[in-house]
Amino acid sequence: MDTTSPSRLLHVQDMYKWYGEKLVLENIDLSVTEGTFCSVVGPSGCGKSTLFRILLGQEAATSGGVFFDRQPITGPGTERGIVYQRYSLYPHLSVLDNVALSRTLRVSPWEGWRRRREFHDAAMEMLRKVGLSEHALKYPHELSGGMQQRVAIGQALLAKPRVLLMDEPFGALDPETRETMQIFLLELWDEHRMTVFFVTHDMEEAAYLGTRVLVLSQHYVDDRGPGVKRGARVVADYALPNAVTSTKVKTSPEFLALMAAIREQGFATDTLRHVREFNLKHPDSFQTLTSEELRP
Repeated sequence: MDTTSPSRLLHVQDMYKWYGEKLVLENIDLSVTEGTFCSVVGPSGCGKSTLFRILLGQEAATSGGVFFDRQPITGPGTERGIVYQRYSLYPHLSVLDNVALSRTLRVSPWEGWRRRREFHDAAMEMLRKVGLSEHALKYPHELSGGMQQRVAIGQALLAKPRVLLMDEPFGALDPETRETMQIFLLELWDEHRMTVFFVTHDMEEAAYLGTRVLVLSQHYVDDRGPGVKRGARVVADYALPNAVTSTKVKTSPEFLALMAAIREQGFATDTLRHVREFNLKHPDSFQTLTSEELRP
């Protein structure tokens, strides 16, 4: 695989992240092609949100390469939109003004005031796309959780990012609203074919949404033997069909078999896989291992 290809929008190679003496992420190898809906799932505490913050630029890797469009990531940038689990909306601003913030905050206050009509028109068009134009003049507390999250997604998309980074965006929603938001996000992705990096603790959600599912886990073995500090790494990498909107797929035998495989490969602690046995069959997947991990 040519990891320097311009189509590889995100690229991480041999990346480690330590917090003091605690190794959280170890030898992370990841390359994401533009237009991919990449879901990331793994056991609680495995470092999914840490990887998210590193790709966002909020944190720096301890070592290794982390690139966006072949340029090192050194901090947050407008080319990477963000949606968190909590809605990140200003309670004192209307829905319209919250969405318009993604434009007004990028210019001076005077410029923002001068172009207020332009920015509001763009925000209103985005609210139409996410189905909330009739709520433009309401305040966040007047909306349901799912509606607030749609506002947050619209706010992120109005900045026209090349990749949308989402960290547990539906984790605070009730099951029915969560499934509605999953369908909404798939329809939005299908319309724009944007690159999405979606972190979740929910295996079903990861597999339903993603055209690619990465399994991050600290449950594995290598040839270094017992007593070695190990961080989480990519233990499985699945290529899935283009995202679908029907929820019936969640009960299909193929989907249930995928759930079982993800559970066994990333979450099971009784039968640990060796690094040479990882399921890394995705075309963009690659692995760099040390000689100590693969002793003869």
